[in-house]
Amino acid sequence: MERGPVIVAGFGFRSGASADSLRAALALCDVTPDCVATAEAKAEAAPFVALAQALGVSAVAISEDDLKRMPVHTISQASLARYGTGSVAEAAALAAAGPNARLLAVRQISPDRMATCAIATGDQI
Repeated sequence: MERGPVIVAGFGFRSGASADSLRAALALCDVTPDCVATAEAKAEAAPFVALAQALGVSAVAISEDDLKRMPVHTISQASLARYGTGSVAEAAALAAAGPNARLLAVRQISPDRMATCAIATGDQI
């Protein structure tokens, strides 16, 4: 059975972010994702795992090498210094969505400034 395009929500977040922070960033994008993705170093964080479980979707961990290869639209100096990409959210969404991925929504920042979310579409999870 052939599968249609997937919607991936990519996340970047600070260590003190809550699941509510991630949900607030996702709400700004106004989509329901097929999966969520973030940097490998953040993928086991309780708020990220809780969000994936609450949404009933898979959580994808993206390696730093894959994050660095993704063409992003926004630049965070902190993200660039730590992960080698201007936006963990955008890079994670693109990497998880596959080689033909494209951004549907650039990085959105939660009101508490603790989390970011970007949306990509592509053909894989």
